[in-house]
Amino acid sequence: MQRVRYRSFDGVHWGEVQGGRVHQLTGMVGRPSGHVVDLSEVTLLAPCEPRSIVCVGKNYAKHVAEMGGSVDALPQEPGLFLKALNALSNPGDDIPMPSWTNELHHEGELAVVIARTMRDVAAEDALDYVLGFTIANDVTARDAQRHDLQWVRAKSSDGFCPVGPWLETDLDPSDLSVQVRVNGELRQDGRTSDLIFSVPEILAYVSRFLTLEPGDLVLTGTPDGVGPLDPGDTVEVTIDAIGTLQNPVVARDRA
Repeated sequence: MQRVRYRSFDGVHWGEVQGGRVHQLTGMVGRPSGHVVDLSEVTLLAPCEPRSIVCVGKNYAKHVAEMGGSVDALPQEPGLFLKALNALSNPGDDIPMPSWTNELHHEGELAVVIARTMRDVAAEDALDYVLGFTIANDVTARDAQRHDLQWVRAKSSDGFCPVGPWLETDLDPSDLSVQVRVNGELRQDGRTSDLIFSVPEILAYVSRFLTLEPGDLVLTGTPDGVGPLDPGDTVEVTIDAIGTLQNPVVARDRA
């Protein structure tokens, strides 16, 4: 089932898509309200309202290698970082390329949205706390990532986390294709079966020290093939059984 967060003529709502129509819900995990609208008449928003955006770095062996690491010395535990909430953006929104970066990169990823409070949960129970799965682009200013003391500017600038277009609530995340195309050219092509740490392992690890709340967003890592984006590009991230997240890249002057 596809669960969406959307803007309509009367405000922002949650809903479920059935046969090209959106059945409005009373909330993220609510009941049908009885109101129905055509999907073509609404604007899709990021299908989450997070308090935290937690990300896993270097979670594919080939990506570790392309970032200069050794595949003989893979991480022994998930390497985590956070994106700020201002980075969150919607399907179709512009990805800004600020004037202070010359190396804006795409990083397509499977993302997880949490359904209920999750604290110190075992891996075998972790998927019971998941509302659904969606697509994210962990946009990164690679030059700032290399040069800055911390990754705040590189990872958390405005618009650096497009998410969508919806949540797939009935999905096995263990072996999904993750592909990124820029202007139609295939750049990234991986499978979640190649994750160093699986989705349940990631969620269990995070929940040991960070309480995940309903609506929180967890990005699971990107395959190899990360590369440059330029103003005028269109980047598409496609994941099996979910769909495609598409965003244009635009120049954005910054002081």
